[in-house]
Amino acid sequence: MSKKHPIISVTGSSGAGTSTVKHTFDQIFRREGIKAVSIEGDAFHRYNRAEMKAELTRRTAEGDMTFSHFSFEANELGELERVFRDYGETGTGRRRYYVHDEAEAATHGVPPGEFTGWMAFEDNSDLLFYEGLHGSVVNDEVNLAALADLKIGVVPVINLEWIQKIHRDRAQRGYSTEAVTDVILRRMHAYVHCITPQFTETDINFQRVPVVDTSNPFVARWIPTADESLVVIRFRNPRGIDFPYLTTMIHGSWMSRANSIVVPGNKLDLAMQLILTPLIERLVRDARRA
Repeated sequence: MSKKHPIISVTGSSGAGTSTVKHTFDQIFRREGIKAVSIEGDAFHRYNRAEMKAELTRRTAEGDMTFSHFSFEANELGELERVFRDYGETGTGRRRYYVHDEAEAATHGVPPGEFTGWMAFEDNSDLLFYEGLHGSVVNDEVNLAALADLKIGVVPVINLEWIQKIHRDRAQRGYSTEAVTDVILRRMHAYVHCITPQFTETDINFQRVPVVDTSNPFVARWIPTADESLVVIRFRNPRGIDFPYLTTMIHGSWMSRANSIVVPGNKLDLAMQLILTPLIERLVRDARRA
């Protein structure tokens, strides 16, 4: 952690909705005049698309049915830790991009499934913003949670997460339901051992809970909408959180525990704005004073 060069880390699994959360952060940064350097978790995968396919084939042939992008060993977590540490100490670092599709290929000049080259961060940034799978990992090799100043978890209930992933991968990537199901099954071991432990390290978790039937996510025709959802917001340390103010400002919200508030799904953006803006302002104010 660094007073002078703060780091915000948003962690959530594939299909969890971290990109929506990133949009809210971008709104806050723009409104408050904050210059943020953003890095994506996908940029720290160890393999490009062709290499990952070959590695999956090799491991499957050897009887390993649990290796996936969720796995620690499929990612350059040491490099991510180095980026966090360098930024916290000096405000500098480097990043690259993983190119997902043709639209991104046109922007970056690299074929889909490949990485761009590494490039230096812009000078004079106010903070570093990470969004991806492994932003709060603590294991025998790395401790990313110790290096981030504000850690956010985005974690819908599991059936909703699967529905979102199935619909996204079918619509945007052309996968069949069966192919997405195979990916979900392969990822379960790493989901349990690599992803979920991070949510005990995060400072605030946003968990979306549908209030419609999601009992069989593999045949669900629609993704539950925000109006059909609640969001449970859990604070690891609720000290200093003005819950009466939040429940007054967010119509239909209530406290479910001493450290948790429940808000209507369509109030998530408002809740994030109210909760995160003062925290981000404090980080940047303290950094500028330092």
